Amino acid sequence: MTPTGSWRDSRSKRVQAALIPMAMWPVLEFLGGGYQYRFQGRQHLDRLIEERQPHILALWHGRILEVMLALRDRGYVSLVSENFDGEWIARLSAHFGFGAFRGSSSRGGARALVKAKRLLGEGKSLLFTVDGPRGPSRVAQPGAVWLAGASGCPILPVRLEADRFLTARTWDEHQFPSPGATITAAFAAPIWVPSNADEAALEAKRVELQDSLNTKRRIHEP
Repeated sequence: MTPTGSWRDSRSKRVQAALIPMAMWPVLEFLGGGYQYRFQGRQHLDRLIEERQPHILALWHGRILEVMLALRDRGYVSLVSENFDGEWIARLSAHFGFGAFRGSSSRGGARALVKAKRLLGEGKSLLFTVDGPRGPSRVAQPGAVWLAGASGCPILPVRLEADRFLTARTWDEHQFPSPGATITAAFAAPIWVPSNADEAALEAKRVELQDSLNTKRRIHEP
């Protein structure tokens, strides 16, 4: 019994993987309808869409809920783990217009990145939680930068924050917006990575990406 397939051998886990998204979807739809959404730097996203440029939307793992609501139905495809959590998250995100492809950045990561490169080549834009799946929190892993250089597609960093929220006691300090909160999505300028970038250049781009998502500027200020 393999580690990635073990949960599928449990009838209880298979039932849970189906029931969790069924239960959460209507709740999130109800809450999502009461949120206000604001966008900063949206011209960066709009320009890529106008130019039909596939891109890699980069965010922190702890903001999955916000991105699911604020950027729904835009055709993004996300990398999800092959484990139990990845299964129900993939099913839940499908209700909000997100596609998914299975893989792991920590186990068989090279295969997942090759699959991601192929999807970008087919014109699909991807969603990457760049500190996932296990952290450390708010430290960008190199996968998205490598993928940008290999594919010729840019990284589009986006910070997502609610003005009122609860924080889970998880490694990613997952944020749960309070009812009636305002969720802001702040896009930074796209990051392009040269195909011939050496190790030092790739590291510089990784730090640039990390810094763009960790900027201390408050995004709820007018």
